[in-house]
Amino acid sequence: MPTSGRAIWFLVFPGFELLDLGGPLCAFALASDFHEARYDVHIVSAAGGLVSGAAGVTIATVAPATLGHLDTLIVVGAQSPAILDDQSQTAELIRAWAPRARRVASVCTGAFLLAAAGVLAGRRATTHWRCAGELQQRYPSIKVDADRIFVREDEVWTSAGITAGIDLALAMIEEDCGSATSKAIARDLVVYHRRSGGQSQFSTLLELEPRPGRIRDALAYARTHLREKLSVEQLAEVARISPRQFARQFTAETGETPARAIERLRCEAALPQIENTTEPLDQIALQVGFGDMERMRRVCLRIYGHPPQALRRRSRATPTNGSR
Repeated sequence: MPTSGRAIWFLVFPGFELLDLGGPLCAFALASDFHEARYDVHIVSAAGGLVSGAAGVTIATVAPATLGHLDTLIVVGAQSPAILDDQSQTAELIRAWAPRARRVASVCTGAFLLAAAGVLAGRRATTHWRCAGELQQRYPSIKVDADRIFVREDEVWTSAGITAGIDLALAMIEEDCGSATSKAIARDLVVYHRRSGGQSQFSTLLELEPRPGRIRDALAYARTHLREKLSVEQLAEVARISPRQFARQFTAETGETPARAIERLRCEAALPQIENTTEPLDQIALQVGFGDMERMRRVCLRIYGHPPQALRRRSRATPTNGSR
């Protein structure tokens, strides 16, 4: 069913990431312009007026007090969480207006502003994979899921990095207007309606590494011992701390549990062999420590969105750079 003038506020601040704003804003605008889904889209800031983004683009914004109805508040992110540390007025605006919204959301590192405003306390959330560990460390009460494209808990939504804001917007439009409308907008945007796999398919655990210290030492050990069982107890012994402390500290510094991190390492070690060799897949599974093919299949499906057989077929079908 068409909506009836739902007010969508995009909250920006100096240094905001332009694509965090432009991607989801375009999705809602297309819904209104071509698909009879009535949204009133506004770009707001704490003080109103002109606001400069990270790309050097200056946009006109309005102060929330000049507007009336609020349905959805979407907080965009910045290239670094450090940029958000100086946005106390923006956090105060979120505290004031979030309770009035039907739903509240963040794109990318905008999750840090929702967290600073207290919106994410005790909730599940995600952010850009590069910043997931920092979000978990700064705000321990948040259950950070570093591998999700977006997370919804009740009426609080958070998305992964940058273009994941489009996925979030499409999901909201589907909730409001139905699957047919969101699919049509995805076609207009030339994007997947529902992207398969988690955001870890676009990252490597190397770039998720914690700061130098015991947890990093344990990860370095794990990389060279993938064929072993690699239990929490074994890794804790390498880190020279108790298993309970290790598990807690590991998740705080990386945004992932030790088990999920080891699965990621094994999957990344297996991928080149899956794509570039003819070695039997069950042998590859044994070599990287999965133990059996079924377990590797499940993890590949979660991380890359495809089972090993499909990854191998896709690799064979993809021409090398420069070929026709």
